[in-house]
Amino acid sequence: MKTNNAWPAWLMLVVALAFSSLCAAQTQGGESESDRWFTVDALNTGLGEVPEEANRVTPRESVRSFLDLTEEGEYEKAAHMLNLSKLSDSEQREQGQELARQLAEVFRRGERISVGNLSGREDAVIEDPAGQHPRVGETRRNLELASLRADGETYDIRLARYRVGDDDPVWLIMPISVSYIPVLYEQFGPSMLEQYIPERLQTSFGMLRLWEWVAIPVFLLFVGMVGFGVHHLIGWMSKWLPSGPFRMFAGQIGMPAALIVMSLFTQMLLDYVVSFSAVATTTFRVLLIGILAWGAGTIALRFVDTLMLRMTRRLVGEIDDTKPKDERKLLTSLYALRRIIILVTVTGVSVYILGQIQLFESMGLSILASASVLAVLVGVAGQAVLGNILASFQLSFAKPIRIGDLVIFEDQWCYVEGIFYTFIRLRTWDERRLIVPVTYFTSKPFQNLSVKSIKMYRYVELTLHLSADIGLIRDKFLEFAKEEDNVIEHHKLFCYVTDQTATAQIVTCYLMTSDPMAGWTAEMNVREKLMAFIRDQHPEWWPREVMVISHQDIARGKRQGQRSEGMESAEGEPSE
Repeated sequence: MKTNNAWPAWLMLVVALAFSSLCAAQTQGGESESDRWFTVDALNTGLGEVPEEANRVTPRESVRSFLDLTEEGEYEKAAHMLNLSKLSDSEQREQGQELARQLAEVFRRGERISVGNLSGREDAVIEDPAGQHPRVGETRRNLELASLRADGETYDIRLARYRVGDDDPVWLIMPISVSYIPVLYEQFGPSMLEQYIPERLQTSFGMLRLWEWVAIPVFLLFVGMVGFGVHHLIGWMSKWLPSGPFRMFAGQIGMPAALIVMSLFTQMLLDYVVSFSAVATTTFRVLLIGILAWGAGTIALRFVDTLMLRMTRRLVGEIDDTKPKDERKLLTSLYALRRIIILVTVTGVSVYILGQIQLFESMGLSILASASVLAVLVGVAGQAVLGNILASFQLSFAKPIRIGDLVIFEDQWCYVEGIFYTFIRLRTWDERRLIVPVTYFTSKPFQNLSVKSIKMYRYVELTLHLSADIGLIRDKFLEFAKEEDNVIEHHKLFCYVTDQTATAQIVTCYLMTSDPMAGWTAEMNVREKLMAFIRDQHPEWWPREVMVISHQDIARGKRQGQRSEGMESAEGEPSE
């Protein structure tokens, strides 16, 4: 009964839903139609009929037609690719082909347009087979061709889709972008030098024009000569400076300073003297940015190195473990600062260059889509390098070793002379240098003799005969040890018999020294004095082996057998 009464309500609900869906579909369809193009009353009426060579159906064909027509010098036909609606009919006829010529020069010199990257669909819908683009399937009615900077401002050249009445929609350069053409031409147009280049050399040959194949090598040679002169000038000036950190700093910045001057000089020539095609200009721009940033970063590093050397000589002196821990920590921190500057410089230059060449915009989601593969490849190929870099930062911050610490690494006494990105430089006691990878160093056990205090116990071990007078030896040891300047804490001087054999005894003398290397010298001096005392005063204390070469008792002067027989005969004879 309840079911029969409820069916009219269900019927009304279904009808309402169907009606609302239909209305929504009609509304959506109407909105999508209006979003596909800009509706205008007329287009370029002052230019006359559109030539057959002007294909304006898709963004790709429209730009390709414009480039082909301007390459052939057909600027009047190429003007049909521009939306000149802001100009009157007479102005369109007068200025249209000139604006087309100027825009062609801007494309040729400012930014090379890759036609293959433009959409080949009439609706310019975003296509992405991988489905990674967030706007995949979306219809567009305008898109960006290029983004150029002139006089500190950014100007976009955009392409838009227009429809007049019931005619087919066409893709044209937007009016706002057309208004930017004179400003961009002023920035990227021909230089004053090109006015004297013959017309026959202006034709294209490959990616460049004929005159550019000759001008670019000459241009580079001239810039190189300027850099060579700057390098030698700085070297000559450094010789006139007084010896010291400033002279050393000036002698080290000759090359980076020359590169900076070369990049600035090149940029000035490109701005005011000569301009090349977009391929050459873009290449020069990327190289100049990289060279300028590398030169500035290198000078900063040289400054840090000079500062480190000056602080080392003033505060620390020779790099060893005789200096206070705070000074060694300062050196270690400076080395860490140097590596941080390198890392920040390289990262900043890389990001800035990528941003300038707009690599992420051109490759975009393709890089993100292959990020996992790249991460695996980089992780496998650069595992050793990245491991050493991370380990060097770990050493710098945790400081299990510091610059100047004395360590025993693989049975060699070494001073830590430098901690770099991928290796540690150790100076041995005999002035050799050990270059050890950071990960190898941290994976091996080592002794840091300077981690807490540089004081160190040393000991002198002597092997003497059992008859040696230990009290006299102890007194002589105390006397000789107190004569040494590097022996400290005299109340910790000890001398004991620590072992013995059937023929000898081991005497060990302990002494506290101010630092390990000085302790080694003190140990050698005390040993030499004790040995000289025993050799000169008591040579019988030297250990000797006992060898039986006869049955005769040397001490008594008789054979043992004869002595026994004599005793027997004496016992058998009657006493008188």
